[in-house]
Amino acid sequence: MSERAMQEPTLLVLTALADRPRHGYAILREVSAISDGRVRLRTGTLYSALERLLAQGLIAIDREEIVEGRLRRTYGLAEPGREALAAEAARLTATAGEAIRRLGGLGAKGATA
Repeated sequence: MSERAMQEPTLLVLTALADRPRHGYAILREVSAISDGRVRLRTGTLYSALERLLAQGLIAIDREEIVEGRLRRTYGLAEPGREALAAEAARLTATAGEAIRRLGGLGAKGATA
């Protein structure tokens, strides 16, 4: 993965898969929970992202099963995805820490130039 910042939907999908494999609907619910309801991925957006992440080797199909006559795929985080997510989390943590430092701490109400 490049040094470029990860797009938020990618970050959220990888985060949703970080603790255990999930199927599509569970990923949608988890992304909403992680973002406190701020991000609600559409089904088409999710499956396009999953196909891209599969092609990039960041996620893998954990298992497939037939549920109510339909194929259900469960996706898991692949090792390259775990590494990319860890790197992005470290980058975001460093950036947030610098922002907090420059604001004078978490309790800062405003800043002056």
